[in-house]
Amino acid sequence: MEAQNYKNHIRFYTPHHFIFYPLMLILLGISIYFSISQENLRTVWIFISVLNLIIIFLALMLRQHYALTLQNRIVRLELRYRYFSLTGERLELLENDLSDSQFFALRFAPDEELQSLLKRAIVENLSGVEIKKSIQNWKADHSRV
Repeated sequence: MEAQNYKNHIRFYTPHHFIFYPLMLILLGISIYFSISQENLRTVWIFISVLNLIIIFLALMLRQHYALTLQNRIVRLELRYRYFSLTGERLELLENDLSDSQFFALRFAPDEELQSLLKRAIVENLSGVEIKKSIQNWKADHSRV
């Protein structure tokens, strides 16, 4: 498996990203085309187009909402545990000083960089992207959703 880093850490789910959504977009295009070209059935094709848009929107939102909510909770717990293991102190005391973006970017920092990067993130108010770019030895996360 290729070593994970900032440039390749985004993950795609082939059936969803490259089959379902393209097919739904093709169907949407076809229904819009027929709603324009078929005057006698225009309302039916408009209804089908709107229904198609609703299905695409719901698929996007539900798929990501459930998975990301759970993933965020797990990442928080993992980072709290790692920080406590390294320092003997609770990370919850510092969490209010971090945005979600900063907090989740820190999961890619290895143990030896975590403390210093956490302090830098708070003091310098680094964005999540800046934190990821600052990581010297990327800690891969191959279990992401």
